[in-house]
Amino acid sequence: MDLDRNPVPDQLGFLVLTDDGCVHASGGELENDERTANIIVNLLTLTESVDPALFKPHSCRKISIVYPDHSYTICLSNKRVYVIKKRNRGDANSNSGNEPEGLSILA
Repeated sequence: MDLDRNPVPDQLGFLVLTDDGCVHASGGELENDERTANIIVNLLTLTESVDPALFKPHSCRKISIVYPDHSYTICLSNKRVYVIKKRNRGDANSNSGNEPEGLSILA
């Protein structure tokens, strides 16, 4: 996946992390963004600590964090963590009333 030459539509930036959290590749607004990489790794570690009676271990393969104007999509594949920061389109900002205004986390 070459996110630098073939960006996802509305992509603002990307990170590709190794399974131990090191930045393998980056670009756009997330170029060399070690702080965001650390937050993502901590979030993934947190998902592994959720009660196994509710979620199977290693069952989380995609996480979306949605803000009013942008979102992060985090995907795990082939021992890599792919993070895409995208600009939200107008219809993606609608709040269904289930989440507090301004932030949604989908897993």
